[in-house]
Amino acid sequence: MVMHEQSRRLSEPLRWTRAGRIAVIAFAGLLLAGVVAVAIVALTQRPGLRGCIDYTFPSTLGAANVHVCGARAREQCTSPQSIPLPAATVADICRSAGLRYGP
Repeated sequence: MVMHEQSRRLSEPLRWTRAGRIAVIAFAGLLLAGVVAVAIVALTQRPGLRGCIDYTFPSTLGAANVHVCGARAREQCTSPQSIPLPAATVADICRSAGLRYGP
């Protein structure tokens, strides 16, 4: 099979069309907007809900996850013996939720 003018086509640089340039610029703009949006969400999002506690403890079936908010969370932090975790861990959980630890 004879390739007519193959060497000439290979020696010339590729030419961008107007539509190709617009597509690349639009893609770069969308990618930049996405990165900025993710950065803003990551910087402004709080690590947890205030007034809610969330902990995992060993259970008969492996592990149990507890998530409580409001009056129930305050009740568990004021009587920490109801939480089956070490006292230092319960204190950290309550303080990070903005709740008072202990009676």
